[in-house]
Amino acid sequence: MQQCFATHFPGVVLWLKCFAMHSPGVFHWLVLSTLLFSIGIYGVLTRRNAVGILMAVELLLNSGALNFVVFDRYVAPGVVDGEIMAIFIIAVAAAEVVAGMAIFVTLFRNRKTVDVTSMDMMKH
Repeated sequence: MQQCFATHFPGVVLWLKCFAMHSPGVFHWLVLSTLLFSIGIYGVLTRRNAVGILMAVELLLNSGALNFVVFDRYVAPGVVDGEIMAIFIIAVAAAEVVAGMAIFVTLFRNRKTVDVTSMDMMKH
């Protein structure tokens, strides 16, 4: 079967062999996760818009979920603990977005802005 496939589609077989030799390793995934986390931290620290801050927090959570999946894949490939933790992180992120958006809608009704620098109700 493999020889028949290789004779009919030699380019695909060559591409698959090349892809298998150059697949990303744990270092590449951790660099990607670090970049996501760094972009998320930058977004949280520099954004004034509440929705932008929520999106940056989502990047932070997705970076953590990616770390769980990567370490599960490369450290303990036989178990699914990393995938389960990633699913929990996604569920928590969804709940966080719902609660955050409800708070921001209420604040927008009262203040007519979602600028987080103008939200100092608790100071007075």
